[in-house]
Amino acid sequence: MSPINSGDTSWMLISSALVMLMTPGLALFYGGMVRKKNVLSTIMQSLVALYVVSILWVLVGYSLAFGPDVNHLIGNLDWAFLKGVGAEPHAGYAATIPHLAFMLFQMKFAVITPALITGAFAERFKFKTYLVFLILWSLLVYVPLAHWVWGLDGWIRNTGALDFAGGLVVHVSAGVAALVAAIMVGKRQVHHEAPQPHNVTMTFLGTALLWFGWFGFNAGSALAAGDLATSAMVTTHLASAAAGLAWMTVEWIRKGKPTLLGAASGAVAGLVAITPASGFVTPMSSLIIGLIAGELCYLAVSLKSKFGYDDALDVVGVHAVGGIVGALATGIFASKLVNPAGNDGLLNGNASLLGTQAISVLVVVVFAFIATYIILKVLDKTMGLRVSQEHEVNGLDHSQHGEVGYGA
Repeated sequence: MSPINSGDTSWMLISSALVMLMTPGLALFYGGMVRKKNVLSTIMQSLVALYVVSILWVLVGYSLAFGPDVNHLIGNLDWAFLKGVGAEPHAGYAATIPHLAFMLFQMKFAVITPALITGAFAERFKFKTYLVFLILWSLLVYVPLAHWVWGLDGWIRNTGALDFAGGLVVHVSAGVAALVAAIMVGKRQVHHEAPQPHNVTMTFLGTALLWFGWFGFNAGSALAAGDLATSAMVTTHLASAAAGLAWMTVEWIRKGKPTLLGAASGAVAGLVAITPASGFVTPMSSLIIGLIAGELCYLAVSLKSKFGYDDALDVVGVHAVGGIVGALATGIFASKLVNPAGNDGLLNGNASLLGTQAISVLVVVVFAFIATYIILKVLDKTMGLRVSQEHEVNGLDHSQHGEVGYGA
């Protein structure tokens, strides 16, 4: 039996707990941004993802994503129901921790990814349909992408593309799916002014929990306690700080006042952008990535009204754009001095990595767009995507769940 390192195992269990906390953090982040009549339904969408995807993951999801490869496209079902996934480490993924700990860590990524999409169709999506969407999207979009990018012998991994902690697998896929969902579900019913966040304080609390949990997300992806985890934690923090400052500054210049909502959104944009690069770039490079992401994600969010889609909580601008920025930045700033298992990027003499990263982005964008469209089209024809106009006007908390977030 391979030796288990107690320090690495402790770090990975802590990281798994940190990443788990991100989903409730997302619930609060999104919950504060909707109108008060929809706060509970919005929180519920993230909470139920913890239930559904966790169970789906141990039944078949993990085996399909990380199990023995089938034609470089998917894992087989050898590890279904966690058969053979126990204390013995898997040398191909994480040689110093129990296989079960690696499975647990990856589960949390699978949970939060479809929950991210919910921000695009907030305040108007049927809960019953959402439950089915969770299952279908996880199995048909997330699982294949996870295998392609991270699975042993997955075809995107074999091209040399780098995605340290999920810029492609998590953020680009969810952001693109969010764009499809926003277009297909349609705009919210707005009779007077555009919907405003009902509780920015709640959104700030969600931001704090996301930032805190993201240290497990990125630094945990080192899969061991050591210098690489340390470097990833530093780059994660610096990119978020830089992006938050950049977003706030651009907003201040363009609108005359800096807002807390903008500063919080900028911090998350930085976290998204550094995710694929966090284990491959230096702290100074992470500052540049954060500054670029803060500006570009702000501009992307500000343009959504011109394109005419109602991405209620800015998933496209933050996650799709931020994830793409981060994936391409990895091709520019990556250094083997940071991570010998990675590669050098453009600025370190290897222009080919940027091309590889660009191709991987294109593949994920196209696949996530088409697959999500098909899933939503089928659900629209069979179950319907959107609540009735009456239910939407009255609020989803009452119509979908029979409760309200705040008393009289």
